[in-house]
Amino acid sequence: MPYDNRCMETLDALRNSSKGKLTYNPEGPWFIEDIQDNSDFILGLSPQPDWVYERLNHEKDSSFRVIHGLSGSPSVSPSPSPSSCQEVKKEEQQLEEEEEEESKMEVQTADEEKPQDDPSTQTALLSPHDTQVQGCICLFEEIHRGKAKEQLMQRQETQALVMEDIANQELEQMKRFDELKALKQRQELQRLRDVEEQSSQEALGRQEKIREKMREEYRTRAKMREAREAEVQRQREAELLRQRQMEGRERLRRLNSIQEEVLQLQLLIDPAVSQTGSELSEYRIRGNQLCGFISEVIQASSQTQFPTPEDVSNSEKALQDMRGMISSMQQEVTQALQLKKRKEEEELARQQQTVQQKANEPVQPSPAPSSGQKVKVKKEGLQTKAEPTTLERYRQLQDLCSQCAQSFEDLNSSRDSQTKKLKMELQKAASIPVSQISSISGSKLREVFDKISMLLSGRLVQSGGKSISVTQHPQGLDFVCFKLAEKFVKQGEEEVASHHEAAFPIAIVASGISELYPKVGDLILAHLHKKCPYAVPFYPPMKDGMSVEDYQRVLGYRVEGSTVESQDSFMKRMSGMIRLYAAMIQLRWPYGNKQAPCSFGLDLGWCWLAQILDMEPLADVTATLLFDFLEVCGNALVNQYQGQFWKLILLIKEEYFKRIEAVTSTGQMGSLMRLKQFLEASILLFNYDKIVNCKIYRKSKLAVQAFL
Repeated sequence: MPYDNRCMETLDALRNSSKGKLTYNPEGPWFIEDIQDNSDFILGLSPQPDWVYERLNHEKDSSFRVIHGLSGSPSVSPSPSPSSCQEVKKEEQQLEEEEEEESKMEVQTADEEKPQDDPSTQTALLSPHDTQVQGCICLFEEIHRGKAKEQLMQRQETQALVMEDIANQELEQMKRFDELKALKQRQELQRLRDVEEQSSQEALGRQEKIREKMREEYRTRAKMREAREAEVQRQREAELLRQRQMEGRERLRRLNSIQEEVLQLQLLIDPAVSQTGSELSEYRIRGNQLCGFISEVIQASSQTQFPTPEDVSNSEKALQDMRGMISSMQQEVTQALQLKKRKEEEELARQQQTVQQKANEPVQPSPAPSSGQKVKVKKEGLQTKAEPTTLERYRQLQDLCSQCAQSFEDLNSSRDSQTKKLKMELQKAASIPVSQISSISGSKLREVFDKISMLLSGRLVQSGGKSISVTQHPQGLDFVCFKLAEKFVKQGEEEVASHHEAAFPIAIVASGISELYPKVGDLILAHLHKKCPYAVPFYPPMKDGMSVEDYQRVLGYRVEGSTVESQDSFMKRMSGMIRLYAAMIQLRWPYGNKQAPCSFGLDLGWCWLAQILDMEPLADVTATLLFDFLEVCGNALVNQYQGQFWKLILLIKEEYFKRIEAVTSTGQMGSLMRLKQFLEASILLFNYDKIVNCKIYRKSKLAVQAFL
């Protein structure tokens, strides 16, 4: 049919045209389907992430270029950085330009390929039916192109979302990959550190083992060396011990021979003393001291098994002293016997002459004295001088002190270095124990007493790390006695003046030493009377031609040049010495012989109190001394003399106190008020004791009556 032929011609013409050569897909372009199919693929990391990561960074630009070239429209870039977005825009512009150029080339190619139909053919194509068919085709193409564009836009949006999700997943996976990589690096670093630390610990352990091994080897060698040294030292000590034993036995034999000779010499003293009487008793005492000294040395050496060279040298010195003493004693015995024989001859001649004179003269009877006549010396008022017996005793003590000082003049004035050193050691041995006595010494008093007693008995004592004895010099005993007494008085002058409670411990040691060695007690009183004449009591008068400074020295003041000490300092020293005196006369050494004579006694205190009340009072001095004496010694006097003491107290308060008050100035009222308060308190205590005793008597009497 002509219609069918025209249709076929139309279709053939369309097929041969540029439009007829296109392949149409109602579902969309082929690459959209491929992309959609690939969108269902599950993303995951490649087994070789390092190579994929490098390929992705290398091919990222080319992949984006292909996607935009195929889609023909912009899409979302997987990289969020601004620089990548700019590069994508540039690539899109280049792609659009290329598409436009390709479209122009296609149009030109289609025009060139289009056959040049004849006018009849063109006229046939432009027929209404052909035009309608061509319009329908164009309309269909437009409709189909719009749907395709719409589907393409939807698929592009979906693909953009998918690509964005893929890019986010890629970023997260890259972050995880970086974290994993950093974790592996840290783990590797930690592993290397652990290995290094372990190796260092192992090295330290090996070093410590080496050190321990070296230490053990050093200890072993040190022990071996110490063992060798100990063996050598033991052999040396054994040899030295044998030598010491031999020397000690030799010294012991020498010491025994010295003691034997000293005892034999001592046996020569008793016959000489019995021949000459008591004139040579000092030699006996000295001989006993030397024998006791050697005995002490032997006893001390028996404790240490052998005597020391110092013991032997001291014993030899004692033997030399004994020999010298025996030789001088024999000379004195010879002289005494000659003198005694001469005196006997003179006495015999005098008796014969007296008998001849009486035979030649007549006897004349002499009148007998009447028995009723008695010589009385009456004292009127208070005296300014002490009793004659007291002054006589005072002079005797001062003479004894001067003789003792002269007896060791050679020792005191010697220029020999050894003698000077010995003198210093003896002075220290006498002074240091007394200085150690204080109010808190307590049980140390016995130790101090024993040390002083050993020194005076001629035994060895330790002083300054050295052994010292009075037998090392013939005048050593007198020197020590003098210095010891001087130190006791100085302690009263200084220590007791500052601390009143120190009077009793010092006094009890001084009293105990005086019991064993009366000469020390007499020297203590002599020094005390010299420094404090009010302890006699004695008020020294001012002699003609005596200066004021000399008179003040006699009174007890300290005078340096023309400077005299203050009254307060003077009274403080006098108070300390009178307190020491008051404590000494009432105390006895508790470990001594109660029956032994002593230079002190409570009767001296009673005599002092009675005599000072019989003398005119001195301003400030009498009140101070009375108060100090009564405060220290009052209790002992009450227990000893009881009622007689209270009579003296009443006498002081009622009569003597007025005399003290009359001579006391306004600036010296302190001592007077202390004495007044003490007297009032004492009398009040005396009255209270009487009342208490009376009540006790009444109660006891009522109890006896009730019992009966």
